[in-house]
Amino acid sequence: MDTGIAQGPELVLQGRFADAATRDACRQDSPPADDEGIVRIPLSMVEQIRRACDAAEAAGTRL
Repeated sequence: MDTGIAQGPELVLQGRFADAATRDACRQDSPPADDEGIVRIPLSMVEQIRRACDAAEAAGTRL
């Protein structure tokens, strides 16, 4: 049963939905599950995402 609540630590990203051509190209390489979507993350966010990933990794189970 999916409660909609994360079952463990995870990184949640927000971005604009990708256009149809991008979604089609991504689906060829890695079809998303029924509860997944394909979003665009601006390059200006890369460093912030990297820092968030590093912090999440350092925190381990403390998140």
